[in-house]
Amino acid sequence: MGAEPKLRADAQRNRDSLLAAARTAFTETGPDVCLEEIARQAGVGIGTLYRHFPNREALVAAVYRREMEQLAAEADRLLADHTPAEALRRWLRLSLGYVANKKMIASALGTAADMAALSASTGTLVPDALARLVAAAVASGDIRADVSADDILKIMKGFYQGNTEPGWADQTLRILDIFMDGLTARAAPPQAG
Repeated sequence: MGAEPKLRADAQRNRDSLLAAARTAFTETGPDVCLEEIARQAGVGIGTLYRHFPNREALVAAVYRREMEQLAAEADRLLADHTPAEALRRWLRLSLGYVANKKMIASALGTAADMAALSASTGTLVPDALARLVAAAVASGDIRADVSADDILKIMKGFYQGNTEPGWADQTLRILDIFMDGLTARAAPPQAG
């Protein structure tokens, strides 16, 4: 998927309003929310919605893409405001909040191929953001030098399991804090054999 064309300021405001309204509606109501309701919440007509997003799938995909872009951008903001280890911790906590939206989007798109194409379109945004955070935390000595972004991605996939179970979010955030405590530089890497 190529880059989106540059929009006039009013058209960009409408698009941003539609994406924000759609995210809220999808989160609160689910992927089958009425598109007219999304347009109404965004303060635009249904024709404006369809000019930006020709169908529900295009809107859902745009919401997902925006979510991934925002999560990736958050890494740099957190690094500017916090120590590298704290930035990593906060970003990982934020990433857990995106799990429910990804699950909703997967169900709205309908096929695994559609979700795979959407994931491919966001490319390496999130892994690259995580790599920046891990590199900064390792370079500062905040976390163990033998930790890679790939290690953390694999562990995060485990955190996402059971995300529909009651209490999942609270338990997962607690486990994430335990995990981060284990990454600190004070914890010596295990000795071989």
